[in-house]
Order: sequence, then structure tokens, then C-alpha cells
Amino acid sequence: MINFEYYMPTKIIFGKDTPAEVGQHVKEYGGHKCLVHYGGTYLKETGLLDKIEKSLTDSGIEYVEYDGVIPNPRLSTVYHGKELCEQNGVDFILAIGGGSAIDSSKAIAAACAFDGDIWDAFLGKEKITKALPMGVILTIPASGSESSKACVITKEEGLQKRMAVSFAMLPKFAILDPSTTYTLPAYQTAAGCCDIMSHLMERYFTQTPNVEFSDRMLEAGMITILNNAPRVLKDPCDYDARAEIMWTGNIAHNDLLNKGRVDDWASHNIEHELSALYDITHGAGLSIVTPAWMRHVYKSNKKRFVQFAQNVMGVNLPAEHEDEICLKGIEVLENTWKSWGMPIHLSDAGITENRYEEMALRALDGNETTGNFVKLTKEDIIAIFELAK
Repeated sequence: MINFEYYMPTKIIFGKDTPAEVGQHVKEYGGHKCLVHYGGTYLKETGLLDKIEKSLTDSGIEYVEYDGVIPNPRLSTVYHGKELCEQNGVDFILAIGGGSAIDSSKAIAAACAFDGDIWDAFLGKEKITKALPMGVILTIPASGSESSKACVITKEEGLQKRMAVSFAMLPKFAILDPSTTYTLPAYQTAAGCCDIMSHLMERYFTQTPNVEFSDRMLEAGMITILNNAPRVLKDPCDYDARAEIMWTGNIAHNDLLNKGRVDDWASHNIEHELSALYDITHGAGLSIVTPAWMRHVYKSNKKRFVQFAQNVMGVNLPAEHEDEICLKGIEVLENTWKSWGMPIHLSDAGITENRYEEMALRALDGNETTGNFVKLTKEDIIAIFELAK
């Protein structure tokens, strides 16, 4: 286990009807005028938006609506959100939704306190050191962005998808009510579960020895998603299963489970180019890329892939058949995600053109390699796309 520091100040408010308490939480963190950032019609149709805005009003907090969230959030959304904040004297930002709402809200919060073009921070030219305070009402468990210091934004020009990381962008609070996820379409639910599992896998597949405690927590998280995803796909209003998924999604990406170990993130870096160029759902891109990545790298640490196959995917084969165990674990994972209605090949998502070299170069972003479990070169990434087609 390697040295680490851990800091997680985001307050989690979990349970039924907790969105009705949002006003008091915004007030606790000094908010007087709030940008309410969301997207789509479901919040109005379900009455959740009315409940949230009533809570703000009852707490004496003014608000400005910004119905501008889109999947794979765009830089133009951030620029417009900053203008709204400046024009209306906003001092707090409330994100309602999933990763896209949260990430665009984080970027808006940072842009409002940034001297210059916020895109420079996503290019690594500048650092984000401050931001407007923000909170989250989570309605799509997947990204874990509600208690993460990371934020991913796409610039329309060139379809550049980049990440910025700063403690300044950590939400002050996150409200998690599993019942707000009942109306999610099955595909979005399944994609979210794949995203959560991928966050766990990016940490699980490490070359760091002696990390048993976090191994067991990561395995527990993956098994929890495997157990509960079929339940919610069968019964979308299964509160208990929704609660397990929502809480696991939060813990999966709040930096706790990667402490003391070197995590990977190659699959995410590769997938970002799929969703940037083809605008597919992030979780769907991960369900394509991750198994292909596994097949490409498993021989570098068969012991860890055997552990995954046996402890997570339930593979029971004789110990001497090491390669067979590794590959069977990957196969069971693929079949599981396929049973949830997720794509496991590029062709399943309608991606048949070969832009592998272009995407590989974009994923490297000027570096020689990406990832830590195996340092992937351009040729490695192209080979992964070939396995995924």
C-alpha cells in the first residue's frame, strides 16, 4: 500500500423526500440567489422541480432556472451559465440530474470565479483554485460526480472532451433520494450501472501489492451492482435496489476506494473519444471498451484477473487453468452487461467506421502512453478498438 491523503467534505443527505429539504442546505452554505441547473421535462412532469423550488422559496432563497443540460456537457453551456450567473447576481449553483448536470454546474461554478477562459483549465494551462459554492440533487446514479472533484466538458469545436480536477469544485452537499430514479429509462439505468462498475474497475485493476482492504470494498461494490441492476430493470420502483445502486455509485467515485493504490483510467480515457465523436452514452461506451481493454492487458497480471473472475464474476474453474479463468471472467462480464441491454461491441452501437488511429491519438492527448495498469501506446489503443469492433 502506498502513502495517501484523503479529504471528502461533501455532505451526503440520503433518503426519501430529502429533496424537499434543499432550501435549508443551500441557506446553510450562504446561498441567497441560486442558479437551478437541469435538463429535460421529467423534473416538471414528476413534480420534483416544483418541490425543489418551493423549498428554496420557503427558505428565502431566490432562484434562476437554467434548463440547458445536455448529455456529454458542452463548453457553450458553461459559457451561457456563467453569463446567467453574472447577469442575475447568483451566489450558489444547484445541479439537478446526473453527471452531465453536475459537471456543467461545476464548470459554471469555476468559470464564475476564474480570471480568463475556463477552457484553459481543461487544457491544463491553468488551475482552478476557487468556485462558487454548489449543491447537487442526484436523479441519475452513474458518474459519482456528486462527491468527486473531477469534471468533464466537451468543446464543440474539434469535439475535444477534457477533464479538470480541483477540490474547489467539490459540491458542498449532495441529496440522494432513490425514489427520484424510478422514471429512468431501462437503458439509462443499465448504462449508469456499467459506469459505476467501471469506476470500481479502474481502481481495482492495479499493480500495487498489499491492498486487501480496498480490494474487498471494491469487490463488494461490483457485486452489489451485479445483484441489484437486474432487480431495478425488472421493477423500476424497487426502492431498496435503487438505494443500493445510488449509494454504491457515490462511494465508487468519491476517492475513498483508490487510496493506497495506483488506479488506471485508460478505459475512461479511451471511451471519452467514443462519446466525443459519436455522442454515445458514457456507460455504453464503457461497456464496449472495458472488456476489450481487459482482453488486451490481462496477461500483465493474471493473478488479479483470476481474483476478479472468482471473487466478482463467480467463475469456478480448476486453479491450473489460469488463462481460461481470466477469459471466462471477462466473458461472464460481457454476457451480464449484454443481458442488461448494453452494447459490448462497437457495431452494437452502430459504430462501423475505422477512426481508431484518430481516436487513439486523441486519447493520448499528446502523451506517449495512457493508463497505469499497463502503459498503453497508440498501437495498444488501436488494438483495443480492434478487439471491440
